[in-house]
Amino acid sequence: MHYKDQLGRTLQFSDTPLRIVSLVPSQTELLVDLGLKEHIVGITKFCVHPVGLTKEKTVVGGTKQLHIDKVKTLHPDIILCNKEENTEQIVRDMEAIAPVHVSDIKNIEDALSLIMMYGAIFQIEPVATRLVQNIQKRYQDFLKNMPREMSRKRVGYFIWKDPWMVAGSDTFIDYLLEICGFDNVFTSQEGRYPEVQLEQLQDVAYIFLSSEPFPFAEKHIKEVTPYTNAKIVLVDGEYFSWYGSRLLGAFDYFNSLLKQL
Repeated sequence: MHYKDQLGRTLQFSDTPLRIVSLVPSQTELLVDLGLKEHIVGITKFCVHPVGLTKEKTVVGGTKQLHIDKVKTLHPDIILCNKEENTEQIVRDMEAIAPVHVSDIKNIEDALSLIMMYGAIFQIEPVATRLVQNIQKRYQDFLKNMPREMSRKRVGYFIWKDPWMVAGSDTFIDYLLEICGFDNVFTSQEGRYPEVQLEQLQDVAYIFLSSEPFPFAEKHIKEVTPYTNAKIVLVDGEYFSWYGSRLLGAFDYFNSLLKQL
């Protein structure tokens, strides 16, 4: 059996892969929601959904630093990576252990395509199709119900502190901001997650402080306030950056956020 990943790389299996190591938190959650929990043998310390999974499965490290020997002892049939979350070196190291599937997610279409890829690889196409259809329906309902008269607002989406870093262009976060009706003020900056200065926040309507990867909190709102007249809001970073089954709840969250604003 031959399959391609989202980088166009070919993976070959003689049988359906049953022992899975997932090195991407959102993909781990997706596997569980596809009914593949029992086949997951290894995950990262950041695979926090569903709650308690890190106590049930072998934790092999983080998304950027792994214990390679731990992965080897699990004898995986397949290892799941992501172009953004994992390094090229990790992918190379993992390829010496088992076939590696690499995802590359920039938009909703990529996310749905990944679900169907997993459906094919793990022989669960009906389950994957139902999930895709449910996400598509919620996405279309969200677009249908968005206020037509809403003018686009300029936003800065912060993901890190010391240094201050934001989501730039060519990111899944930027894509979701756009479909929510926002103009990302940092798309012209060099890099996908550029470093910025708080002094750059003069002409911004909203500042979003994400819950992850840096856990922004109320105290950080006070830190940013002197630099801007924008409305500063703490937002759920998982809904803005996790793809897969997390999208089932994302559009309800975006609706609530837009009403709050």
